[in-house]
Amino acid sequence: MPTERREVQVRPGVEADLKALTDLYNHYVRETPITFDTAVFTPEERRPWLLSHPEDGPYRLKVAADADTQEILGYAASSPYRAKPAYSTSVETTVYVAPGAGGRGVGTLLYEALFAALAGEDLHRAYAGIAQPNEPSVRLHERFGFRHVGTYREVGRKFGRWWDVAWYEKEL
Repeated sequence: MPTERREVQVRPGVEADLKALTDLYNHYVRETPITFDTAVFTPEERRPWLLSHPEDGPYRLKVAADADTQEILGYAASSPYRAKPAYSTSVETTVYVAPGAGGRGVGTLLYEALFAALAGEDLHRAYAGIAQPNEPSVRLHERFGFRHVGTYREVGRKFGRWWDVAWYEKEL
């Protein structure tokens, strides 16, 4: 029997998403080296992150939700690359897909919406750091025109081992 393809809506992230977004991120904190955070967050601890991504400007948050249930399937965000003023035309992008939602094109939909929203902003480059190995993320970023510019070797330690981070950049 074929699997039903459910519709996915992509929209800006809002405060009502905070708990679901925190739960999604905490999965990656607890279970994977995808993020180098090592302690889970409460929704209140994540609130400043959410609020730093308004509906306009260079720092955006896009959320993918099941059109019927409104269950959060993933999110993509653009954030400051570095704090110093000369970096203001660069952003770091990231995408997280909920466990069980992979392979449905959620990451692609999120990045399409994010980069469409960023098209009118005064931005020159997007950067993405991908903890290795992570072939699905590498493929997603390369599909969106990111190219590998270097790898930081053994830059993070989590779960008792060292992890590399491959860095990618994209012209905006």
